Order: sequence, then C-alpha cells, then structure tokens
Amino acid sequence: MAGKSSGKLNVATRGDKEIILTRQFDAPRHLVWEAMTKPEHVRYWWNCMDGYTMPVCEIDFRVGGKWRYVVVAADGNEVGFHGEYLEIVTPEKIVNTEIFDPFPDSPATCTVTLVEKDGKTNFKNVVVHLSQEARDGHINSGMEVGANIAMDRIEERAQSLNKAAAGSGTGTAGASPGSGTSSAQAPRET
Repeated sequence: MAGKSSGKLNVATRGDKEIILTRQFDAPRHLVWEAMTKPEHVRYWWNCMDGYTMPVCEIDFRVGGKWRYVVVAADGNEVGFHGEYLEIVTPEKIVNTEIFDPFPDSPATCTVTLVEKDGKTNFKNVVVHLSQEARDGHINSGMEVGANIAMDRIEERAQSLNKAAAGSGTGTAGASPGSGTSSAQAPRET
C-alpha cells in the first residue's frame, strides 16, 4: 500500500461540500511552491504509493492551462486525474479544478494557499465538491492516507531543494518559479 506518514496533515469537512486540508511545512514558501508546481517534483510526491509508477505528469502551469497525472498500480490498474488552472498567484495561491477520470461530471475546485512565517509554510487546500455525495466519496476513498504521505514528500522535496541551494552557495533554489508548459515522463524518483 504505502509507507508510514507523519500524520501532520489535518483533514476536516466544512458544510456539505467542502474538505479542508491543512499542514505546516518546515521549509520556506518559495521551495514548497517549486515542489508543488514543477513536474520533476510533482512526480516524486503525487506518486507516493509503494509499487506505483507515474507514466504521465503533464503541467501547463498558467491560467487556463491544463494538468494531467496518471499513476499505475503494480497490477496494471490506472488511476488518472486532470484539471485546469483557474488562478495562479506566485508563490501564494493556486486555484484549479480536479477531476478523477472515472467521474468526469464531478469536478472539484481546489484552492491552495501558502503563507510563510519564520521560514515555515502554512498550507491550506479548500476542496469544494458539487455535492455532499461527491465530497463524502472523496473522503471515504482513503485519500487521507495518500494525502498525508504526499504532504510529507512535498516537505522532503522542499527541504532537499533548500539543502541543494545552500550547497551551491546561491542561497535559494527556485526563487523564480517557472511557468509555461512542462512535462516529465521519467520514472519516479525515490
């Protein structure tokens, strides 16, 4: 299934249609942003389940741009997600749709905000579904386990970017987050 997580992610519901995910990362915001938006890093944390591969990680990171992720289990079962970027405020906010391929008529809207304080980043993702049934299906899918592991891996990646920057003497890594179309097709990093 998956490795152990730190359990630092808080998952709560609000009203009938919302899921609220919150967590603090021990890393500066610009590096959390880089880890969350560049395909070479997304591949590391999105594909967090043991035995899975991620043959598709496509990101056109601009307002109106599309994204698509596909992971494949050891048994060959594919799980795909896709959406569109609705708002991007570098490095503090991303609003996008998220559609789980088996339910194309049930998009969710995700609003991610990142706030830095004292070198740490407070993450909040408000996921709004079209119905309580869709929201409950998302919660009951076991998403909390994978999301906890994914968030741990975002923190790991942001911290490794910070160490790489310190080692290079530049002081920062990814201070100018990239935009535009990018796609990563290499095997998952471990």
